[in-house]
Amino acid sequence: MQTEMNEMTYCTTAKDCSTCSRAGTCDWNGTNKWQVFDILKDILPADTDTPFRYVEVRFKNTRKAFYYTRGHSFYVGQPVTVQAASGYDVGVVSAAGETARLIAKEQGLNLTPEESLHVLHPANQREIDRWHENRAKEESTKLRAREIARELGLVMKISDVEYQADGSKATFYYTAEERVDFRELIKLLAKEFSTRIEMRQIGYRQEAARLGAIGSCGRELCCSTWLTDFRSVSTQAAKYQQLSLNPGKLTGQCGKLKCCLNFELDSYLDALTEFPQTDIILSTEKGDAKYIKMDVFKNLMWYAYTDSDNGHMWYKLNTDQVNEIIELNKEGKKSAPLEFYADELKLEIPETKLVSSGDLLGDNINRFDEKPKKRRKKRRKKSVRKPPQNQNQAKQDAKKNRPQGGTGQPKNQKGDRPVKKRKKNDKKNHRRRKS
Repeated sequence: MQTEMNEMTYCTTAKDCSTCSRAGTCDWNGTNKWQVFDILKDILPADTDTPFRYVEVRFKNTRKAFYYTRGHSFYVGQPVTVQAASGYDVGVVSAAGETARLIAKEQGLNLTPEESLHVLHPANQREIDRWHENRAKEESTKLRAREIARELGLVMKISDVEYQADGSKATFYYTAEERVDFRELIKLLAKEFSTRIEMRQIGYRQEAARLGAIGSCGRELCCSTWLTDFRSVSTQAAKYQQLSLNPGKLTGQCGKLKCCLNFELDSYLDALTEFPQTDIILSTEKGDAKYIKMDVFKNLMWYAYTDSDNGHMWYKLNTDQVNEIIELNKEGKKSAPLEFYADELKLEIPETKLVSSGDLLGDNINRFDEKPKKRRKKRRKKSVRKPPQNQNQAKQDAKKNRPQGGTGQPKNQKGDRPVKKRKKNDKKNHRRRKS
């Protein structure tokens, strides 16, 4: 790991890939699929002794393709120069050997050497340098293309630009709600950038996969890291999992339903086979009851009476009890009230008190939930001087407090006699008294 980090730092700063085994992959723009250890690269299949003559080559972001190796061997992570429709392109080998065979079989590809493009040779330093130069122009090209599309008044969003390694072609990826006539746009782009232009429309999921982002779960988007196929996601998947149909929580960065809604859908569908239909009304001696909600993995269902007087109470039943009530209703009989089944369920499934981690550690962690009590400021009581009992005691107290200078005024901290402050109107009052 330390060697790889040093190589990546060296390549990023010096742009010299001649001495690096990861030439051309250190400053990869955009998102990149996670690299995995290929455990099948040196293992031959059991049915044949001939190795797989194709390799999967990854280009910018999620674009991948299979190329014929013409009998040469390449390792994963090696930059290679491959054929293109016109000129050549540079990519990185992402799968080889038996792993590439399994990927091609899963995708249903029928590969033949005559119809497939070939790997020319491992990329040399001159081709990698030119590749880096063209890659550096992609961001400025995208911004300029957006300005031209805005001037033409086209309702489209150009999300990414990819240059071919030799610079002979630039592919613009865009998203749009409706059909866009971009014939004039192609003429202006070809004149502006002096290269062949190809416009390719992609969906919003593919746009999120190419750009990459952080999801609401705090991790990188699945489509930009490991997810390779985009299956359709419907709101029915959220209903099966008892999720609230809140668009803000169910939609991803692309504005569509999250792909992760399909991850646990099969487990929920298997568990729901043991549940009765939720539209069945239960008939009891106390009245009819309707379905409210369920807990799929605990096999619990909540029912409430349709009567307005008793409808505010929810009763928890398991699937066996609900099926028992449905069988009684089919025979034309009414079951016992829901309270009876709910009380019976409490006896069968006693509620156990969980020991909190705070009790184990000798401290209660719930103390953080309590609001701090407001402390009242204590008022200091003013010291009240008791009046002297008689005049003699008052004279004695005055003598004790009298300074050695002989005056009755106490001294300040520096030993000087205090100066009595005159009021502003003292002089005026003195003149009035004289007159």
